[in-house]
Amino acid sequence: MASAPTPPEAMNHRHHAALPSASRRSPSWGSAISQSFRQVEAEDPFRRAQSVHVHEEEEENLRWAALEKLPTYERMRHGVVQTALLRDNQDGTDDAAGKVVELVDIGRLATGEAARALLERLFQDDSERFLRRLRDRIDLVGVELPKIEIRYEQLSIQADTFVASRALPTLSNVAMNFVQGFIGQFGSSNKMTINILNQVNGILKPSRMTLLLGPPSSGKSTLMQALIGNLDRNLKVSGNITYCGHKFSEFYPERTSAYVSQHDLHNAEMTVRETLDFSRRCLGTGSRYDMLTEISRRERNAGIKPDPEIDAFMKAAAMQGQETNIITDVVLKVLGLDICANIIVGDEMIRGISGGQRKRVTTGEMLTGPARALLMDEISTGLDSSSTFQMIKFIRHLVHVMNETVMISLLQPPPETYNLFDDIVLLSEGYVVYHGPRENILEFFEASGFRCPQRKEVADFLQEVTSKKDQQQYWYLDHEPYRYVPVSEFAERFKSFHIGQQMLKELHSPFEKSKTHPAALTTTKNALSNWESFKAVMSREKLLMKRNSFVYIFKITQLTILAFLSMTVFLRTKMLDGKISDGTKFLGALTFNLITVLFNGFSELNMTVKKLPVFYKHRDLLFFPAWTFGLANILLKVPVSLVEAAVWVVITYYVMGFAPAAGRFFRQFIAFFSTHLMAMALFRSLGAILKTMVVANTFGMFALLIVFVFGGFVIRRNDIKLWWIWAYWASPMMYSQNAISVNEFLATRWAIPNNDTAMDAQTIGKAILKSKGLFTGEWGFWLSIGALVGFIILLNTIYILALTFLSPSRSANVLVLDEDNETELYEKSRNEEQLSHIVNNGSTTTSSIPMSANRAINRPTQSQIVLPFQPLSLCFNHLNYYVDMPSEMKEQGITENRLQLLSDISGTFRPGVLTALVGVSGAGKTTLMNVLAGRKTSGTIEGSITLSGYPKKQETFARVSGYCEQADIHSPNVTVYESILYSAWLRLSSDVDSNTRKMFVDEVMALVELDVICNAMVGLPGVSGLSTEQRKRLTIAVELVANPSIIFMDEPTSGLDARAAAIVMRTVRNTVNTGRTVVCTIHQPSIDIFESFDELLLLKRGGRVIYAGELGGHSHKLVEYFEAIPGVPKITEGCNPATWMLEVTSPLAEARMNIDFAEIYANSLLYRLPGSLICYEIFSEFLQPMCCKLLEAVPVLLEESSSQWFALSYNIYLWPFLRHRILAKREKLRLTARFQQYTRSLLCCNLLHWRD
Repeated sequence: MASAPTPPEAMNHRHHAALPSASRRSPSWGSAISQSFRQVEAEDPFRRAQSVHVHEEEEENLRWAALEKLPTYERMRHGVVQTALLRDNQDGTDDAAGKVVELVDIGRLATGEAARALLERLFQDDSERFLRRLRDRIDLVGVELPKIEIRYEQLSIQADTFVASRALPTLSNVAMNFVQGFIGQFGSSNKMTINILNQVNGILKPSRMTLLLGPPSSGKSTLMQALIGNLDRNLKVSGNITYCGHKFSEFYPERTSAYVSQHDLHNAEMTVRETLDFSRRCLGTGSRYDMLTEISRRERNAGIKPDPEIDAFMKAAAMQGQETNIITDVVLKVLGLDICANIIVGDEMIRGISGGQRKRVTTGEMLTGPARALLMDEISTGLDSSSTFQMIKFIRHLVHVMNETVMISLLQPPPETYNLFDDIVLLSEGYVVYHGPRENILEFFEASGFRCPQRKEVADFLQEVTSKKDQQQYWYLDHEPYRYVPVSEFAERFKSFHIGQQMLKELHSPFEKSKTHPAALTTTKNALSNWESFKAVMSREKLLMKRNSFVYIFKITQLTILAFLSMTVFLRTKMLDGKISDGTKFLGALTFNLITVLFNGFSELNMTVKKLPVFYKHRDLLFFPAWTFGLANILLKVPVSLVEAAVWVVITYYVMGFAPAAGRFFRQFIAFFSTHLMAMALFRSLGAILKTMVVANTFGMFALLIVFVFGGFVIRRNDIKLWWIWAYWASPMMYSQNAISVNEFLATRWAIPNNDTAMDAQTIGKAILKSKGLFTGEWGFWLSIGALVGFIILLNTIYILALTFLSPSRSANVLVLDEDNETELYEKSRNEEQLSHIVNNGSTTTSSIPMSANRAINRPTQSQIVLPFQPLSLCFNHLNYYVDMPSEMKEQGITENRLQLLSDISGTFRPGVLTALVGVSGAGKTTLMNVLAGRKTSGTIEGSITLSGYPKKQETFARVSGYCEQADIHSPNVTVYESILYSAWLRLSSDVDSNTRKMFVDEVMALVELDVICNAMVGLPGVSGLSTEQRKRLTIAVELVANPSIIFMDEPTSGLDARAAAIVMRTVRNTVNTGRTVVCTIHQPSIDIFESFDELLLLKRGGRVIYAGELGGHSHKLVEYFEAIPGVPKITEGCNPATWMLEVTSPLAEARMNIDFAEIYANSLLYRLPGSLICYEIFSEFLQPMCCKLLEAVPVLLEESSSQWFALSYNIYLWPFLRHRILAKREKLRLTARFQQYTRSLLCCNLLHWRD
């Protein structure tokens, strides 16, 4: 945190001294004022209040006069604020004290409690009003805000890649692709060209917020990366992209605009506030300071006194170089992250914030910067619809009030969020289908013969109308037969549409560069100077090092244990000096010590690779120069090497019996210290060059082998062949070996005359050195140390160069389907839909199923599926769940020992009924499912859970239930079909024959629409293989092939676009229609998806139920229940019931209406219904028909399930070995790296030991 240049008290004293004499206080002046106040108070209270107001106004004017007399630099760092903001404890009760103003250093308001107090006074839960006050001050003096217009004309992006089976990463394919790729440099190649974007055109205008829609693989992310100039170098790009008429060569687009990636890459050990503070510090303040200076100058010339609070905020926001700033508090508040500001971000291995909060942190990183153009890719994944709406609403205010340019890609925007946007860009199959005002997009499609039905969300309609499988249902021209309209034809029709013609006309008129605001485009590469960037990165790396202190403590502990073990092996009592043979023992001890120190630096390789994803993100966005990151890591590891070398030498030196002279002790320490630095630099550079853990570990071991073999101990210098002698001199270990050997064997005690005539040496020590081919003079020690220092500098230089110039590893697995096969599959599925119309007999559902769902449920019912199963119901009564109170909360003064996450929850999940589990982030949805599924191994669970009337036992329940996690974890090197088949082999019972098992797998794949991509590689998330929605459907398929009776799904539609979510929910509905019990947590359901559920369990924060019951047709039962509560606003026409439900039950709405929805529900009739189903489930008249069948079937099923732990006999578990063979053949990086390692090692050993 930047310190104030002068203490505030001294500064105020100096300002008072500078005021005119009339403004200087004196005791007589104060007494006179006090006496006049008493007289006024005695005369008239209204006159007293008026006099107090006049006095406060005069006092404020004096402060402003003092401020205006300051030099410009000091004036920008001081402001006139109310003294209430400067108090540490804000209780908000002393209004009078808050009206006293004081001239203070803005540094006190930029951070801490003062900043948050100022922000509360400014914000007051109204972001638009806050931004309007900022804009009013700017407009009052006629200062123009910078504006950015982004144009892209005839933009095409292509990729050359191998397709179909040649895309599988087997060793043979890798070798063949490499050879053909090399040949392709001189001739034709058999790679297929994939068109990612096809001659797209568009204009992103300032003060307009654009929504980018499109199905998966339509090119949305590629378009955004192209607009920011951050594309893969291997892609072929044509066309023009300009900012205000300027090309990329004239400015830095990475700093002019901000790109928010869909991948959440953060340092898991940092807190949310620390993450945002670092990004704000690196991104700088842009033109805020210059603009504020100009505003202040014009106000001074015009005699205008600004709003003190707005002036203080703008000055605090313009301060650069601080570790924390008020801008961070603004972003935390508008994104709803203030409740988790001091919690670490976390990752898959470290517990931290939730996935939705982590997504908002990714967005907040770029909002802290000064960029005037924002490109945001899928920023709502994992967020509930209410949180998404509030976030987009703030960005809309930012766009309209501050004239910013924003494009946002969303997957499932609800109607309320969709209506916030000004323009729509619809992208499909690489074509821009529409780019223009939101109000005209439905007109365009109606002109083409397609109409959005009532109660169909427009965003969902737009993403489905271009799909071959979904297009026909929207055709409304009865007098014309339907004909599939391909995406390319839509794109051509848009060019003749009046919106498209207007856009093309604007594109043909070049943008006048003279109208560009001087501050619109950024022409400097980094926001901070090199020194400031280095300080920021160094501060962060020190923090990360502190948070990872366990690693270094563990390394020192490991080194200490190894030191004690080595002492017992090389104990000095067994080492008698005076003979050449004794030297061999000492040399062995020295070499062992050297190898231990060398291997101790190997951990630096993994730590370097682990940091690279976040580093590449920050480097590509120009947060800091790459060398600052590299240099900070190099310098911070010097103390680590110092301590570890000292620990080893101090413990082992005298116990092993080395030369007792103090000088020899310190020289060995210098040698080991230099060796450790060299080893860390070696593995650090290897990690930066190789970039992946598999390859880095493999080549790291090969580097150790080469360094060790040529180190001078395994083979003497005299025995090395001439063609390998260069490797001996290039081995760093050779110099380390010489340094420690010369230091030991040239000591006084080894200066005994040599009597061995076979060795030409005067002393035994030199004879030992000469016999091993080592240096024989004292100069050898310092020469070796100098060489090690040279290696340290060289390897660290290579490390920094690799960080600067190498790109992150980007691989893609493209599998192109045969067009005829795809068309055949489509026609087949369409014919099935036209011939088959399901009547859902005996279903308990009461809600209407939307059109898309009705189409999807033309699938086998329970009587038609290949494998039968037993329907089961799950009931829970008065369920409570407690965990130990986190230490962070205890530090804040909380005295309870337990934290309650679920509070008195009751309900029932029934066969054939699809239940939605909904709530805001942190309500306990996933926690409840984990408790019911038996996945919680810690904490305390209270209440009862029954399975069709019988107490739930986890060992049997696991066999009849399935759980689809939110994180889609799969083996990356198998195909979709292999993943599902493997799950079926291990989870179906042994009495299912092979043919039936394969038929069931084919049925499940068709159910989730994965049959078209059955041969596609799964790949790694965000790197290669399947898209997010395909991976989600694979997760469901892997559970469905286990043929469970009860299925839990944790946010199955998160990360999916509207069409993909509809596909998943059609899959879920098909599963329910087979008679299974399905429960789903869901965040942002569209109207169609929400109303495809039968029942709803709604939770509020704290794990309390506020609604449990049926939805009804068009959600009428849900709406009627909440509208009957006094104070709840009525739902508007066309509003999404899910969004409305979350809005009216939010904590802010509860506080406004002064009610508790959980208490209202507990006293309602709805609460009694699930309670009665639980208590009288077996004897209930409602469930009697089903329970009569279950009374006999369930005990038998549970007994059979408990008779064995696993579904299959042990001999079938040879399958994992077969699967491992498949995986091994497709691990391209590991196979290639190992093959090269073995080849090189074999070649080196053979050449090294070549016989004459």
